[in-house]
Amino acid sequence: MPLDTWLAFFVASWLISLSPGAGAISCMTAGMRFGYRRGLWNILGLQLGITFILVVVAAGLGAVLAASATAFAVVKWLGVAYLVWLGVQQWRAPAAPIAVDGGGVADDGTRKALVLRGFLINATNPKGLLFMLAVLPQFIDPARPQLSQYAICAGTLIFTDFVVMSGYTGLAARVLRLLRAPHHLRAMNRAFGGLFVAAGALLATFRRTA
Repeated sequence: MPLDTWLAFFVASWLISLSPGAGAISCMTAGMRFGYRRGLWNILGLQLGITFILVVVAAGLGAVLAASATAFAVVKWLGVAYLVWLGVQQWRAPAAPIAVDGGGVADDGTRKALVLRGFLINATNPKGLLFMLAVLPQFIDPARPQLSQYAICAGTLIFTDFVVMSGYTGLAARVLRLLRAPHHLRAMNRAFGGLFVAAGALLATFRRTA
């Protein structure tokens, strides 16, 4: 991949990662409830979800899913249902202080649960799939080996997203140190729960372009 093409994709990756979405909400809730170190497992899941979408797009399956109204609808409503479920769970989360950086962990704060949560948030997002279908081909030279180009793009996007999501998680973990009163934590839980539901409602309005 030529350097100028990679630099253009590098800039695009930062813009993609910095744009607010369900991933950022997930990172902030994980940082607030479980601290930075434990929240890293949520970030790992998000990156696995991005990798999954990139593999689907690179394999040509993304175009098939995007072209099928039924497949698109199934993925979209799975994503909507999952985000709303996360919102309800966050709204009902206990308002008890949790030790930062993995001291005390709630029932849904295991490493496996956080990885799965992050993965499903990105893997069930059809907006991400269609976005990758629209963006990635612009940086892939069909005359050059495809696998190495997709690998470079994947590594670049995962790096930028990891840095940005780490920032969201770390910021929320610092807020957790300050807001330890039950009524503060309850308000934060309900605020982020509402954001998850709002993200699900926004995804429900998403339509494929003709």
